[in-house]
Amino acid sequence: MTVKILQFGTTGQLGVELLRQAPAHDVAITALGRGDCDLADPAAAARKVEELRPDVVVIAAAYTAVDLAESEQDAAHAVNAATPGAIAAAAAKVGAALINVSTDYVFDGEGGAPYAEDAATNPLNTYGRTKLEGEKAVAAANPRSLSIRTSWVVSPHGKNFVKTMLRVAAAGNPLKVVDDQSGRPTSAADLAGFILGLAETLAAAPAGDRRFGIVHFANDGEVTWRDFAVEIFRQALGDAAPEVGAQKTADYVTPAKRPLRATMDLTRLNRDFGVSPRAWQTALKDIIAELKAAD
Repeated sequence: MTVKILQFGTTGQLGVELLRQAPAHDVAITALGRGDCDLADPAAAARKVEELRPDVVVIAAAYTAVDLAESEQDAAHAVNAATPGAIAAAAAKVGAALINVSTDYVFDGEGGAPYAEDAATNPLNTYGRTKLEGEKAVAAANPRSLSIRTSWVVSPHGKNFVKTMLRVAAAGNPLKVVDDQSGRPTSAADLAGFILGLAETLAAAPAGDRRFGIVHFANDGEVTWRDFAVEIFRQALGDAAPEVGAQKTADYVTPAKRPLRATMDLTRLNRDFGVSPRAWQTALKDIIAELKAAD
């Protein structure tokens, strides 16, 4: 059965990867970008779902400007919470399953990691708070929904830590990266593959299926931002890799507070979905290779 997917988001890292990988799966994706649907308008997004009547809806777009969200809280709430809730309700109305992408920022990083899906949440910033509100709105509106929490998403596309580090290194400026925040990097390609591989199962699954609810997805292994940068340079630049200095989060003041260790536990991913993600270092090799090939 070819699964009809309605995808919100086309230009972000995940949106790009979903579209790139779709031909390898038995799916037909209708993807809506900013010009097709304003995610700040919950009613408009819901109408798209009711008009197109997909089997599965994937929300691959969000308000992700973590620092800017502190001064644009209403906009962040609309895109991350109100609209996902409206989309979920519309999906339930037409009999569609829903996949919502969330974040490790729902945790404060102070309670002892790794965090399981049922661990206490306590977001430290507006982005995390609105994404948690979105999770709750989605679950309340559609019992056939899955929120996938992920972290530190990277790819050869868009804006992300890998591309930023390589750009800064190319400029020849001194480098300092925080070394007291740790987490799990996630390949957007691996996350997209997981989502597309689930589409047929979720399209047919009844409410109450164990795969609905919340699951954590990231690549295997935990690392600090500084050590992540060191590995990026090792793989991409070899002997030309620059020195990476260390700094503390407290010395790098930003509008939004970040959790120091919001690392997610992946036990449920393996137990209920049969997925054991590859190491983040291995995923990074593919990203570096694609970036080099594009030069």
